[in-house]
Amino acid sequence: MDVRQTALEIFLEAEKTGAFAENLLRGALEKYDYVAPAQKALLKRLTEETLERLLTLDFCLDSVSSVKVERMKPLIRWLLRLSACQILFLESVPDHAACSEAVRLAKQKGFARLSGFVNGVLRGLIRKKDGFVWPDADKEPVKALSVAYSMPEWIVSLWEGQYGRERTESMLKALLIPRPVTVRFRTDVSQSLIRETLERFRERGIAVGRHPVCPKAWTLRGCDGVASLPGFPEGLFYVQDASSMLAVEAAGISPGMKVIDLCAAPGGKALLAAEKAGETGSVLAGDVSERKTALIWENASRMGCKNLEIRVWDARRAQPGLAGSADVVLADLPCSGLGVLGRKKEIRYRVKPEDLDSLQRLQREILAASADYVKPGGVLLYSTCTVNRGENEETVRFLTEEFPFETESLDPFLPECLHGRETREGTRQLFCGEFDTDGFFMARLRRKR
Repeated sequence: MDVRQTALEIFLEAEKTGAFAENLLRGALEKYDYVAPAQKALLKRLTEETLERLLTLDFCLDSVSSVKVERMKPLIRWLLRLSACQILFLESVPDHAACSEAVRLAKQKGFARLSGFVNGVLRGLIRKKDGFVWPDADKEPVKALSVAYSMPEWIVSLWEGQYGRERTESMLKALLIPRPVTVRFRTDVSQSLIRETLERFRERGIAVGRHPVCPKAWTLRGCDGVASLPGFPEGLFYVQDASSMLAVEAAGISPGMKVIDLCAAPGGKALLAAEKAGETGSVLAGDVSERKTALIWENASRMGCKNLEIRVWDARRAQPGLAGSADVVLADLPCSGLGVLGRKKEIRYRVKPEDLDSLQRLQREILAASADYVKPGGVLLYSTCTVNRGENEETVRFLTEEFPFETESLDPFLPECLHGRETREGTRQLFCGEFDTDGFFMARLRRKR
């Protein structure tokens, strides 16, 4: 495998088709599963780092190039971005190697005429890499953070306006720190089998740890691909962020309860809810397409879940026969995904400011159609994987003003370290990196009548 060529082809395919480069990367890693682990690791690191640092890379390239990045031919643009990433952020790659490989690829791909341009830009970058004039943090604070952390200015402005500069920069820093894989074991797996499985992980060079705030969660560092791990095919464990587990805990599900999960794919919350509801309870999980419900089926089958019914539905439309049927409704709704930018790096470049209003309208449509599923005295657990008051606190306010719901304390269901005025009032915003979780919001609402 030619690592640089493969990375280049991934980005060109993503730009041409609109596919997510991260998905194309997964396909490439599967295709080249036979190559040396070091090569696969370099491909993954180079591709992900380029995505994560895109705005920073473009700023640096624009500083040394006579042609702005956005005006370059796609192949030259991505070739320079990949090479700049190696020069600026991959210490294991010598500068001269990054430069010479870029020139080679330019010629190989039919751009010999521009190989001199590529060489000149990269040599200029090497000379200047320790002396860039960055945006002034006092005169252009938003641009300075945008360039430093490769985050679109509108997201920086949104967070600064809602949470302040200190919190914003803390989140931006956290998003650049590699996140571990987080898993939970099925509740019926014995402690001895859990210990045995974790030891087998360690034998593969994986660093295993307990999650700091979620007792059910284990963190795995140095883990590339969980499907080949011992215990995965047998359904001993499920990959799920701690924040998602905490949301199910916050719902207070107990044996015998009937639960509805509105937008359930890929099924993590529904499966944990089913374990909590037990043999005498049940979970009805739905999502908008056959493709999404197939993911739930796949995971439910692997985990041996028996008390889970799965349907395809449009959650914006009230489903017949469900009124007053659920003790708990899990409403983890479509959102901007600003809380998971550390895992899904491309979202920051694809979501637009105008998307926030349309997502908030979609959330309200779904809640208006499904609020009646909750029986009087039952619970609606609203959650998103974003950090944005419009999609979070304002949507909760909509629920309490338009429907017979009131928030109630989360404290009985969450670890003490998460308690505060916010949780006493029924909501909790987890900020990116705050407790080694994704950015996540949850609210517990009780139906009054």
